[in-house]
Amino acid sequence: MKATRTLAAAVLATTALLAGCASQPYDSGYNTGYNSGYNSGYNNVSMGYGTIESIQVTQANRTSGTGAILGGVVGALAGNQVGSGSGRTAATVAGGVAGAAIGNSVERNRNNGQELYQVNVRMDNGEYRTVTQDSVYDLRVGNRVRIVDGRVYRY
Repeated sequence: MKATRTLAAAVLATTALLAGCASQPYDSGYNTGYNSGYNSGYNNVSMGYGTIESIQVTQANRTSGTGAILGGVVGALAGNQVGSGSGRTAATVAGGVAGAAIGNSVERNRNNGQELYQVNVRMDNGEYRTVTQDSVYDLRVGNRVRIVDGRVYRY
C-alpha cells in the first residue's frame, strides 16, 4: 500500500513538474479581431484580404510535452523497482525526472526537421500580419491573398 502511494505521489509530482517544461505550440501571430468588410455582411472575424510581402522558411523546434510525460512515467516506474524505503522514493523521483528529460529530448529530435513558413501579409487596411503555416503551395511574394482561420490562400 505504501509503495503504491509513493509511486502515485512520484508520478503526480513528475507530471506537475513537467507540465511547466512543455513548450507551447507555435503562435501564428494572427489577429482574429479584424473584420475586412469583404465578408458579405456577416461577421466573420477571422477573414481578411491583402498582399504577400515576404515568405520565410523556419524550422519547427517544439514539443507537445507528451514525450516528457511518457518518459517521466516510465522512468518513475523503473525507479520504483530499485531499493526500499526512502531510497525507493528517491529512486522513483530521480527516475521520473531523468525519464522526462530523455522523453522530451527524443520528442524534440523527432520534430526537429519540420519546416514551417512565415507568410508576411500587408492587409488592405494597411496592417501587417504574420501567419505561420506548414506549407505555401502556390503562394508567391506579391500574390493577392485572403486569410481564413489563420491560413493564407490565393485570392
